[in-house]
Amino acid sequence: MWSWVAHRVTGVLIFFFLFVHVLDTALVRVSPEDYDKVVATYKTPIVALLEYGLVAAILFHALNGLRVIAVDFWSKGPRYQKQMFWTVMGVWVVLMAGAVYPVLGHAARVLFGS
Repeated sequence: MWSWVAHRVTGVLIFFFLFVHVLDTALVRVSPEDYDKVVATYKTPIVALLEYGLVAAILFHALNGLRVIAVDFWSKGPRYQKQMFWTVMGVWVVLMAGAVYPVLGHAARVLFGS
């Protein structure tokens, strides 16, 4: 049940990110100076945390989507859906741990110095 809810929520969050991304990228044709200002705000530590959340949402949505495909198209999928869910969560945690430095490293250097 909760994986179903999380899958929908992450899908909506990813959609809104893509919408904002298209809008801010389109800004470069309207006003390059304003575009540069917007991009400068993306280099703040708070936005780095939001980016980490985006990585979390995309990874969960992708991994859970593979689980949903397996449940739907594999004859034994429904029987093993709980085990597959916990496998997805384990892989997700490992990948999120690996994403800490690449995504949040710059923010840590800004906040705490190099």
